[in-house]
Amino acid sequence: MDIKGKRILVTGASSGIGACIAREAAGAGALVVLTARRADRLRALADEIESAGGRAWAVSADLTLPAERERLIVEARGAAGGVDVLVNNAGFGWYGYGHRMSWATADEMIRLNVGATVHLTLALLGEMLRRNAGQIINIGSIAADLPAQGIALYSATKAFIDNFTTSLYRETRGSAVHVSLVKPGPVRTGFFTSAAAGHHSAAIPGSGLGIRPEAVARRVLALVRRPRKRAYLPRIFGAVPLAELCFSRIIDLFGPFLLKRKCSSPTV
Repeated sequence: MDIKGKRILVTGASSGIGACIAREAAGAGALVVLTARRADRLRALADEIESAGGRAWAVSADLTLPAERERLIVEARGAAGGVDVLVNNAGFGWYGYGHRMSWATADEMIRLNVGATVHLTLALLGEMLRRNAGQIINIGSIAADLPAQGIALYSATKAFIDNFTTSLYRETRGSAVHVSLVKPGPVRTGFFTSAAAGHHSAAIPGSGLGIRPEAVARRVLALVRRPRKRAYLPRIFGAVPLAELCFSRIIDLFGPFLLKRKCSSPTV
């Protein structure tokens, strides 16, 4: 697919991976529709893109709410005339003992990480199939393949996205509509700071080893140009499912000690 002239909707675009995807796509000639909750950051990013000669449209929306997702779709259609590529990137994490997570936080994570992805995908996939053109790219995580202490619900939401994306990939085979999954390991964004908020841990495991968000953005655009089922980032993480299968009992034994050391007090 030629990116130039394509209409690309990016969720969670106010910072991190989403903002990088928007910049890369606009730089390649796409019209990007940006959405996130933080209107000021979205507007600043849209202004930055337009100052550089690109095209961007900002739509502030709370994607935990079904009505806001529907409004986003309507505004995206009005601004861009439709959506050629949907990048489901919005989401957040939480680190600590599962029983210390409030239901309010758990419910918000499910509604954003899972609900928004499913709602937007199903709303746009049908029209893509009717015109026999389009692509859905879901940002997953290596956590889906390696359930770890401290991220029980986050890894479960990403496992859902993994299965959801794979199933839709198989359903759309034979059409000109593509469904793809990007599975990065740790990425150096504000994700870790947000996930650790309220904890007394110095750092979440893996937070100092992440790749840059620009690398994820480049891989997303590579998938737009040449669609495929999934992409691990870095590629070596493609071996993680095998590692979980082979070393699961060892992780069961030693994982709890790491969590206890990193997260030693309750979180509200």
